[in-house]
Amino acid sequence: MKRMLLMGALLALAGCGAGETATVAATAASLKAQEAKQAEKTMEQFGQRLEGASEQLQARTLPEE
Repeated sequence: MKRMLLMGALLALAGCGAGETATVAATAASLKAQEAKQAEKTMEQFGQRLEGASEQLQARTLPEE
């Protein structure tokens, strides 16, 4: 009887750890997804700035017609 209670207690404690691990993993995945979105946004902004700078450079170097 004591072994059954001990086994039940150990399983309950192990289950709590597994739930916490799953929660931590889900949170980490969510943060990575947010980081990826932010990186994509940053790349898009950089591309726009680079395009603008390229247009300005062309305007300066091409003779006016």
